[in-house]
Amino acid sequence: MARKVKFNKSSIEQLPNDKPVLYRIETESGSLNYVGVAQKGRVRDRLKEHLGEIPGATVSVEQFSSISDARKKETNVIKRNKPKYNKQGT
Repeated sequence: MARKVKFNKSSIEQLPNDKPVLYRIETESGSLNYVGVAQKGRVRDRLKEHLGEIPGATVSVEQFSSISDARKKETNVIKRNKPKYNKQGT
């Protein structure tokens, strides 16, 4: 189940940090700006690194049992959606 919050420091603190996640940073209109993964315990830190770097209104996280599962999903989402701030073709 995905969890969506506003893309700001206080809202990021509310996100689960106990499993690897796939996160999506989206615009106000719902366009996907960036997709990434974070390991267990690094979710909030990774998202805070993007504040001010990648524009977005909301961030959603989807938890996985392993980082490899999260990375597989990340690859598929990037291929399908081509987010503006992800490097294409890598």
